[in-house]
Amino acid sequence: MAERSFQHEIGLLRLGEGETFRGEGILAVTKALLQSGVTYVGGYQGAPVSHLMDVLIEAEDLLGELGVHVEAATNEAGAAALLAASLAYPVRGAVTWKSVVGTNVASDALSNLASPGVIGGALIIIGEDYGDGASVIQERSHAFAMKSSLWLLDPRPHLPSIVHMVEKGFELSEASNTPVMVELRIKACHVTGSFQAKDNKPGAPIQAPAAFDYGRLSHPPSTFAHEAAKVEKRLPAARAFIREHKLNEVFPGTRDDVGIIVQGGLYNSLMRALAKLGLADALGNSAIPIYCLNVTWPLVPEEISAFCAGKQSVLMVEEGTPEYLEQTLSLMMRQADIQTKLHGKDCLPQAGEYTADVLAAGLAKFLGSEPAQAIVNAVDVHRKTAAALLDKELPGRPPGFCTGCPERPVFAALKLAQKDIGRTHVSADIGCHSFGTLPPFSMGNSILGFGMSLASAAAVGPVTGKRPVAVMGDGGFWHNGIISGVAGSLFNKGDGVLVILQNGYTSATGQQYMPSTLAEGHRNETPMDIGATLKVMGVKWLRKVRSYSVSTMRDTFKEAIRGAGQGLRVIIADGECQLARQRRVKAEDAAKLKAGEKVVRVRYGVDDDICSGDHACIRLSGCPSLTIKPNPDPLRDDPVASVIPSCVGCGLCGEVAHAAALCPSFWRAEVIQNPTGLDLWLDGMRRRVIGWMQGRIGA
Repeated sequence: MAERSFQHEIGLLRLGEGETFRGEGILAVTKALLQSGVTYVGGYQGAPVSHLMDVLIEAEDLLGELGVHVEAATNEAGAAALLAASLAYPVRGAVTWKSVVGTNVASDALSNLASPGVIGGALIIIGEDYGDGASVIQERSHAFAMKSSLWLLDPRPHLPSIVHMVEKGFELSEASNTPVMVELRIKACHVTGSFQAKDNKPGAPIQAPAAFDYGRLSHPPSTFAHEAAKVEKRLPAARAFIREHKLNEVFPGTRDDVGIIVQGGLYNSLMRALAKLGLADALGNSAIPIYCLNVTWPLVPEEISAFCAGKQSVLMVEEGTPEYLEQTLSLMMRQADIQTKLHGKDCLPQAGEYTADVLAAGLAKFLGSEPAQAIVNAVDVHRKTAAALLDKELPGRPPGFCTGCPERPVFAALKLAQKDIGRTHVSADIGCHSFGTLPPFSMGNSILGFGMSLASAAAVGPVTGKRPVAVMGDGGFWHNGIISGVAGSLFNKGDGVLVILQNGYTSATGQQYMPSTLAEGHRNETPMDIGATLKVMGVKWLRKVRSYSVSTMRDTFKEAIRGAGQGLRVIIADGECQLARQRRVKAEDAAKLKAGEKVVRVRYGVDDDICSGDHACIRLSGCPSLTIKPNPDPLRDDPVASVIPSCVGCGLCGEVAHAAALCPSFWRAEVIQNPTGLDLWLDGMRRRVIGWMQGRIGA
């Protein structure tokens, strides 16, 4: 893992009985796993749960002491398949990934795991990336839990509660022989706090190979018995455990006519909304009774009846659509002949993130309170007043490639190639390179899944009569693209262009290592090579081009798209992730400077006198370090291009200007620290020559 060191976090994982843990929610989950005595942990990186695996992978010594096996899976399906150990043996295991997309990838393994059930505790920790700040499709994991009879925990964003639910999650899994999903929203993963730690427990060893039992396989006729067991044995056992151990929480209020039922992950936002309306204090005391669902599936009918009975109305606070919980509550209340009126989506939005402001507006509508509505209206007026004080609306800040990103020049090259050969269908993919769909490139006709770009372009070429271009990262290649994309295209004799952006890391989630990562000290064996893998698979047309060589990349694109013959054409755009490179180079340069060795840094700039003010260079690269400034020439009005100090010296601006035959205004300079005698002599000679030439101009 290249992004950062987790030595401080690993130190927290060593805390024992009676010591106080202070940190983030996701690290609290990591500590809870070790306190629960896991035997194995696996997963695939993705926000907001990336750090769980990152920390554990770096905590090799600690896990060795505890006998915990850690598996960095190549995709979520591989991670889910690890839980087969708890299917056959009484050992505890946990896997993690970003949901809902990761759960979709893992669905085959999860369904086949849920059918026979488990004999050891099995936890699936999913990062529920839902809401306005999410980076994936807006769906929920609740539907998957329902259809596969997996129990779903949604812990209140409070570190002691999160740790408690992880520990009880293992017990629930064992008591009901069912895998348990722990849904961690972004707010829960990043909430900070403290809890009293416990000693870590060694993982239970597997003593001997399990005896063969056909009934433990998800295969007919066993599956028919599994279906009955889910309903007749596992569901009642789960509900009994939830009720006995009080996994759901009831917070009594001063009112007895109304109540609120809320998903655990939304509890903090709900309390903030109640406080805004004057219905709760800073200590979490609410005037309205609250039933907090730390377990959102299955629901417990007895608890629902006890909370709702005798109240005039109850509000179900359920984020997202469809309203699964509201529908289930309605059915349970009808079956129990409870006449309490149920509200939910009639007061709150059908879709979208439930922030404190959104909840406050919904609560005011539910309560029908004029004072509460007045508070909501006043907040809205204040917001509009604040906006009116601005001269104009604040500019948007869309995401984009990092400064110096090696993927930006690939899109610049493709844009230049399309200038000559016309527009081309481009299938985009998941990863940093999806920023190519934004200005100034605006390329990408579809994004259908991680590593799916080549497969999603398969039907386009034959219809349009022109080779489509599929863009894929090296992470996407190993995750899924190698099979669904490359193997599928070769098997079907596809005719398209695949460009693999090889930056060396799974960069979008924090520069985690992958099978082809070249990292000193990371692994002893030779990393897998994408080019060699493609050749073995049967790819005949293969080019490897340095990412920053815009003109070469442009010509290669033109050759691949217009070339004669049939078959898959693959371009490997090779360039290390600039963030990872900068971290590595800065450390290397610091060591050289300390040792008194020479260090050279490259910088680029624009000559104000030569710049035409056309700004085509900006439109072609979009680099954050390439901007504009007022023209220093009083006779010229157009602003000139300018390279600001955040430049990392990748050279893209000059490369683009050269490839597009724009202008010669870019200059390159080398900043030398600890220069050698030769460097000083050359500098002196250059200064004398420049001085002599300037003297001749004056003459």
